[in-house]
Amino acid sequence: MHEFRTHTCGELRKADVGKEVRVSGWINSVRDHGGVIFIDLRDHYGKTQIVIDPKMDFYQELDRWRPETVLCFTGHVVAREESTINPKLATGEIEIVAEQMEVLGESEVIPFQIVKDEGAPEALRLKYRFLDLRRDKLHDNIVMRSKLIQAIRKKMWDLGFNEYQTPILTSSSPEGARDYLVPSRVHPGQFYALPQAPQQFKQLLMVAGFDRYFQIAPCFRDEDARADRSPGEFYQLDVEMSFVTQEDVFAVIESLLMDIFPKFTTKKVDEAPFVRIPFREAMDKYGSDKPDLRNPLFMINLSEMFRNSGFKAFAATVQNGGSVKGIRVPGVVGVQPRTWYDKMEAFAKECGSKGLGYITWSKEGERKGPIAKFMSEEEIAELMKVAGIENGDALFFIADKTEAANQIGGKVLTRFADTLDLIDRNVFKFCWIVDFPMFEKDPETEQIIFSHNPFSMPQGGMDALVNKDPLDILAYQYDIVCNGIELSSGAIRNHRPEIMYKAFEIAGYTRETVDEKFGGMMHAFKLGAPPHGGIAPGVDRMAMLLADEPNIREVIAFPFNQQAQDLMMNAPANVDMKQLRELRIIPVPQELRYEETYKELYERASKIREAEAAAQAAADSAAGV
Repeated sequence: MHEFRTHTCGELRKADVGKEVRVSGWINSVRDHGGVIFIDLRDHYGKTQIVIDPKMDFYQELDRWRPETVLCFTGHVVAREESTINPKLATGEIEIVAEQMEVLGESEVIPFQIVKDEGAPEALRLKYRFLDLRRDKLHDNIVMRSKLIQAIRKKMWDLGFNEYQTPILTSSSPEGARDYLVPSRVHPGQFYALPQAPQQFKQLLMVAGFDRYFQIAPCFRDEDARADRSPGEFYQLDVEMSFVTQEDVFAVIESLLMDIFPKFTTKKVDEAPFVRIPFREAMDKYGSDKPDLRNPLFMINLSEMFRNSGFKAFAATVQNGGSVKGIRVPGVVGVQPRTWYDKMEAFAKECGSKGLGYITWSKEGERKGPIAKFMSEEEIAELMKVAGIENGDALFFIADKTEAANQIGGKVLTRFADTLDLIDRNVFKFCWIVDFPMFEKDPETEQIIFSHNPFSMPQGGMDALVNKDPLDILAYQYDIVCNGIELSSGAIRNHRPEIMYKAFEIAGYTRETVDEKFGGMMHAFKLGAPPHGGIAPGVDRMAMLLADEPNIREVIAFPFNQQAQDLMMNAPANVDMKQLRELRIIPVPQELRYEETYKELYERASKIREAEAAAQAAADSAAGV
């Protein structure tokens, strides 16, 4: 018989009755029924009930063992009486009558309960994450994530992709989020960076002729935490393809999501092709480029209708370049009390709105609202037609500068849906956000800058860059969104050097600056680059959605907290002076960061490095290197 187990705690069934078996696991719970002890023994695979008779010589030892102690039991499988069968357990028809017991790992008093959710503080849970991971739900989440990655890999191989690994130590990127820097011992004063994404490497793989690449890639960004974003590191399904259009990329991702999501959820999953929404339309209708299409509400642009309206407040807003947005909320009149309208207006003001005007139509067709008296019957009729008003509906108004109106309206849409329970929680709704603007104006300097991804191919290529207003140029850039959460951004890449130079010129970069900052990519593109494009859906976010968790930390085995700390491993932490000396790093107190003392120290170190480099160059020259 095996030293530790013949079966797992989730394996035995009624067909095993009569067998002598050995199982090992953690004490999940202990129950004393008139002297007979019942233990639920738990391992990775499930739970098995162990029965211990008072006559057993190890019976008295049980008083010493606390929950989460690891035990090994040997005994015979017996069928439970019909009245004691537990249908919630896969092993619920049997139990093991224990004949031998061995303690494999004794537990001290645990800092919080595993079996019962006591609402332990998150900091405590993260400090003892190895205990937290014993909880059924969290354990199941991590197993599901593993199976999700396995399924993704299989699907990508089936779609003709190959998995390649890209470097973890690379150079610092001049664009994007803040890098994590790694000092070099061999090259003092110089640094590697952990990759924010394998972006340049996967494009270089296309230039190298590999055609279809994917990788479950670790990415590192020194940015703040959010509910759907883990600080420090995350994983993404990194994808790149050669000789493709935007629609080719969409087809691959739609095929993947349509195949993967139903394997891990009982919720309804949108059918492909997914809805395509231009960026400007998304902002106009939903106030967000991450719309949650489970919410049936949206904004209606009523600006032109109010441009010459008798309602001077709205007319002035439009004439000054702003917007008037309407939100039709069906069937609320006579259902929601007046206090609900007041709460909605108070919320809109919290979001920065000057107010939240509205007109209501009763089920009998009676119209109320202060705005209505400033409008003619013809205008009201047109308003009802444009907004699709029916009796029982309310129409809310937001008037402000266009960007502010969109932002406020997007938040109000969500609040309406939450308070009226309009969100269908049993569906996954996907959409593509497309046609992102290539350029925008910097609000402070009024200069033309890149709007999103500077390396996207402009729609219309060189002709658009030369002949169109930069603010009218769209990019082949896209996002995939699910239930209001952005899974990924992607783009058809700008692989033509002259088009790249021109795009950067419009944004104020010289050719020399482009060569200096992106020389590796530009050199590669000058040696024969295919048209290519890609995308990188977040694995963590997919797992979060499928597990129906509101926080991404619940699907990551060992996450950082919101301050980018690992409380379990005490990271980040100080290191000893010997390590710092090897790297030629001197920690500088925060208060000296920008003071003369620090500047002098930095300048002195720079001069020493320059002298060392010169000496090394002279030595190499003398040696004929």
